[in-house]
Amino acid sequence: MFGSIFYNLWGALMAFTIYFFSTFQKPYTPLRIIIGSFVTAIIVFFVMYIVRLLIAYILYTPEVDEEAVEDEIVENEQSAPEGTNQEGTTANSTVEFQDENSEEIAQVVRTMMNREEEQQVNA
Repeated sequence: MFGSIFYNLWGALMAFTIYFFSTFQKPYTPLRIIIGSFVTAIIVFFVMYIVRLLIAYILYTPEVDEEAVEDEIVENEQSAPEGTNQEGTTANSTVEFQDENSEEIAQVVRTMMNREEEQQVNA
């Protein structure tokens, strides 16, 4: 399951507090307010299991079978003539390009900051 019992306890504590303070100013007996708060906390405690289950289901990402992906790449390389299949090299070059691009951006930011400092000194 997603999360832990800690989230259930926090949900129960928040439900207890909200119910307690929302009924505190009403003409109920103190025993009724406290019992109602505990009942609400227990209900929310168990409802949090369902909420956590739904969150885990939504965020579930199935693992990709690496062997199947490798087999597919090999099949593509065998079926396509040389020079036309650049899928594998494109992925590698994209990573390299992103690294180079971030270095270039960092250099541009440095030069802009230096120009700002020079303008402030000259002013």
